[in-house]
Amino acid sequence: MPDRTRVIIATVLLVAATIALSGCQSVTAPVGLPSSAPSAGTGRDAGAPTPAAPTPASTTSAATTRALDALERRDDARLGLVAIDTGSGATVTHRAGERFAFASAAKVFIAATVLDDARSGDLDAVVPIEQRDLLSYAPVTSQHVGSGMTVRALLDAMLRSSDNTAANLLVARVGGPSVVQQWLRGIGDQVTQVVRVEPDLNEATPGDERDTTTPAQFAADLRTVLLGDALRPEDRKMLVETMAGTTKGAATIRAGVPTGWSVADKTGTGSYGVRNDVGIVTPPGRAPIVLVVMTSRSRADAKPVDALVAAATKVTVAALPG
Repeated sequence: MPDRTRVIIATVLLVAATIALSGCQSVTAPVGLPSSAPSAGTGRDAGAPTPAAPTPASTTSAATTRALDALERRDDARLGLVAIDTGSGATVTHRAGERFAFASAAKVFIAATVLDDARSGDLDAVVPIEQRDLLSYAPVTSQHVGSGMTVRALLDAMLRSSDNTAANLLVARVGGPSVVQQWLRGIGDQVTQVVRVEPDLNEATPGDERDTTTPAQFAADLRTVLLGDALRPEDRKMLVETMAGTTKGAATIRAGVPTGWSVADKTGTGSYGVRNDVGIVTPPGRAPIVLVVMTSRSRADAKPVDALVAAATKVTVAALPG
């Protein structure tokens, strides 16, 4: 294993472990990962990243904890949350070490796997689309049966429109869900379980660890992928910009941040009221905040609650120093 890969893995594991230690409490804790460095994806030849210096741990107000607990009671839901202020190092968490179904939020990591695997010209290769490929939610790919779409266009459809057929075609292209999971293992994630494809991965039976992760691990991975050096700079830029242009999520994280903040996110929805939104939010003139909000409810037919994600976001960003 190259020295660079060892450094990346050790750093991501340290971040996830630091966040997870907060358990179900809302705390402010030191977190550090590289925010800019040469790309370090599979087979890259570059120098080792330098982790950010840790900051002294401090506890957020009891009011923040009470507010998040109250939201859970209000909506009869379970709320997992991690927010990392990459400028100050402050971190707000709630149920950070508990497992949640990721649903379509994992499309961020499908995209990262595809981009890291791509060679020159691969993004412009045309992937055939047949009628038998179409799932019930295929708003973009359904318009290209017979003609196919480029890998680049499939990535756009998957991230902006959450097209499930696009996601499955891309997963198949890289070799299946196990390859996506192996890619995550390569950046130090030993927690996330990527097993199924759309739409089965949205079946979120409590206790089933398939297609689950923890908010702590998801946040550590997001920081490495969207702000760190897991991808080539041009691929990282493409991924963030595409997420920023999503047509989904207006009622979740975007509804919870102040006017003028930029958001690049990916939502996910599943059974048992699963409603997630993950990404980076950036206040004007400040460093990005990595934000992971994951929710679930107790009944299989429970409806997801967008307002819970939005309210949790509002409480969280208000609790961070600014």
